[in-house]
Amino acid sequence: MEVTQVLLNAQSIDGTVRKNAEESLKQFQEQNLPGFLLSLSGELANEEKPVETRKLAGLILKNALDAKEEHRKFELVQRWLSLDGNAKSQIKASLLTTLSSIVSDARSTASQAIAKVAGIELPQKQWPELIGSLLSNVNQQPAHAKQATLETLGYLCEEVPPNVIDQDQVNKILTAVVQGMSASEVNTDVRLAATRALYNAIGFAQANFINDMERDYLMRVVCEATLSPESRIRQAAFECLVSISSTYYEKLAAYIQDIFNITVKAVREDEEPVALQAIEFWSSICDEEVDILEEFGVDFTEDSDITCFYFIKQALPALVPMLLETLLKQEEDQDQDEGAWNIAMAGGTCLGLVARTVGDDIVPFVVPFIEENIQKPDWRQREAATYAFGSILEGPSPEKLIPLVNVALNFMLSALTKDPSSHVKDTTAWALGRIFEFLHGSAVGSTVITQENCQQLVTVLLQSMNDTPNVAEKACGALYFLAQGYEEVGPSSPLTPFFQEIVQSLLTVTHREDAGESRLRTAAYETLNEVVRCSTDETAPLVLQLVPVIMMELHNTLEGQNLSSDGREKQSELQGLLCGCLQVIIQKLGSSEPTKYVLMQFADQVMGLFLRVFACRSATVHEEAMLAIGGLAYATGADFAKYMPEFYRYLEMGLQNFEEYQVCAVTVGVVGDICRALEEKIVPYCDGIMTQLLKNLSSNQLNRSVKPPIFSCFGDIALAVGEYFEKYLMWAMSALQRAAELSTHVAGDDELTEYTNSLRNGILEAYSGIFQGFKSSAKTQLLIPYAPHILQFLDGIYMEKDMDDVVMKTAIGVLGDLADTLGSHAGSLIQQSPSSKDFLNECLSSEDLMIKESAEWAKLAISRAISV
Repeated sequence: MEVTQVLLNAQSIDGTVRKNAEESLKQFQEQNLPGFLLSLSGELANEEKPVETRKLAGLILKNALDAKEEHRKFELVQRWLSLDGNAKSQIKASLLTTLSSIVSDARSTASQAIAKVAGIELPQKQWPELIGSLLSNVNQQPAHAKQATLETLGYLCEEVPPNVIDQDQVNKILTAVVQGMSASEVNTDVRLAATRALYNAIGFAQANFINDMERDYLMRVVCEATLSPESRIRQAAFECLVSISSTYYEKLAAYIQDIFNITVKAVREDEEPVALQAIEFWSSICDEEVDILEEFGVDFTEDSDITCFYFIKQALPALVPMLLETLLKQEEDQDQDEGAWNIAMAGGTCLGLVARTVGDDIVPFVVPFIEENIQKPDWRQREAATYAFGSILEGPSPEKLIPLVNVALNFMLSALTKDPSSHVKDTTAWALGRIFEFLHGSAVGSTVITQENCQQLVTVLLQSMNDTPNVAEKACGALYFLAQGYEEVGPSSPLTPFFQEIVQSLLTVTHREDAGESRLRTAAYETLNEVVRCSTDETAPLVLQLVPVIMMELHNTLEGQNLSSDGREKQSELQGLLCGCLQVIIQKLGSSEPTKYVLMQFADQVMGLFLRVFACRSATVHEEAMLAIGGLAYATGADFAKYMPEFYRYLEMGLQNFEEYQVCAVTVGVVGDICRALEEKIVPYCDGIMTQLLKNLSSNQLNRSVKPPIFSCFGDIALAVGEYFEKYLMWAMSALQRAAELSTHVAGDDELTEYTNSLRNGILEAYSGIFQGFKSSAKTQLLIPYAPHILQFLDGIYMEKDMDDVVMKTAIGVLGDLADTLGSHAGSLIQQSPSSKDFLNECLSSEDLMIKESAEWAKLAISRAISV
């Protein structure tokens, strides 16, 4: 097969030619993988071939080694590892040769492919000579080969975990990179590639950062690179500083003054991409200090392993003025562009982080700037002052902020309606939202909103919803937080008198011609949902009136025929918003008997609409409609059975949706809702559901985050069907046992610990449901053989000392369920268990009331079981 021609055809403008070429490449790959990869690497290395085929060959080769989805990635890695050794050696040799190609696209693609191979082979202790041969390349001219090799070292550090490369080689890599970065390197491309490579290698340099001399040298080279004449090098050097600030915060004290001077110069004088990274350095320091202060509170002991150096607090007098200056560098159209990011926005974001880091101390540095600029004729100054005010509302204490807000509120309300600049209005609405988010609600002692000004606030916000889409969207956001603050006010809410008007205004916004801009329609529905969710019983009749209105809207989206793909996407998005709205209404009305009774008159029609939404078949809608059906099942209870025959196939489709795993997870949750609603009436559907859930557990294609909810769902099913669960018991228990073994003895990062805890919680919820389900039946003896393993699991997680409060509560509950259901059969086993007693005592003295209550109950159940 003439691979060059096929690769050219694969980029043809003619669709048929392109399709045929893609088809032949796919066939070649499936029938002869070694030959396929060899010819691609040969094409990439061949200087006589056209640039576009070389580039595409390298790209296809790289994609044959890696994929985003875990299971696909695993397959590709296994396929590469099982290739014939000679073929692999030839491919790797071709890739290394390409690094000295004169064509930059070919070099760059080869760099990425080499790193992908290294990511597979180095952890397997294969290709040990790679790093050595790259390092010898660096020391040889010509410059373009040097640049490509440094780029490869950078990608390699991105692909390979730090523990795979031994310190001796790390030192050599860092030496080569730092030499490439130094000011004596005349070639700009080499210096840039070296600086970018250092960025990826920072995680490997732990030993070097502990050593004072080596650290000083590294820091000097990075700081020098921030002064390079080439702006891309300056930007990459600041990116290195940002990474160093989060990786080696505790080593920065000696350099912080110099870094401050460099960043100030960059922020004031340099091009925007460089200035943005210089601000990012300080945002990163704020993140580090906020984390330390949140974790350890203010009580540092001398020997505590993590210290806060209070860099931000010390830099305040110089840092805040620099950040305030950036706020005046807005762009004309930044409010309309959703992805906008510029120096003013970065400065404001950093100012907000500074406020969270130092609290009250920031206020005196910002107030003079606000006072000086808030009434200036130039919109930039008014907007900057408003932005500064909104940015510092999270962090300082309400006592410090509320007097300021009381002075500012009327001024802001007037600016929101009367300021000639749309920028100023946009930022004012955003700042009002921040006031309501942080300084209003039951958690804040004194509030800025009174009976007197509430009406004025609502009037102004509703008026602003007629403004341009970006201002209207921010006004919706402010109203959202205003409503949220009244969530727990008791029987009567200050918003009750305006409820009808608020709902009407929000519905009007959703019909605006331009509601597709600035996320306006979405924001209006989110706010409507929040207003409904936080409403009180007084307005329940008005919420009921909303049901037919939203149903009609949903009905209208189902009428549109022959839509374009863009039209279909918009329709599907709107259906998602409307299903979400109905879900909130159903939950609200279903939570009290009188309104539930009236709601039920709409149940058949609502369910009919949801089923029609499913028939439109689109993933996003599925998720929202599925959630809404969960809410409906909860509200209708046993009567939901009549919808099952028609709904069941969609439930099954949701459980089979591995690709969009969030849909699968939501569906699993809805199975739980339906179990609670139908109880034993779910029995006819159990075979299908259990079979699919067990299949999901054994699949390696399903995202792992769906597995914990599946286990919880076993518990829901067992609780609903009682002893009927016997026919699934053996399968469910063996799946639980396998997972339980996997979830102890796990050492890993925070993310893994979090996942392990959610897995344990799912397993425990399953055990709990199964024990409670069998409790009053004649078949409890079926559970006796499983008790020792469950106790062993409880011992295991207790001994590991890394369970969170949620798991602790569920675990002590399971110990109680075990004793409660099995009685004397469990009593002796619990007495023999190494840690049950300690675990129980620890939970009894817990400060968490929920844990304590569960433990009291478990103690009672255990003492009954032991005394029998």
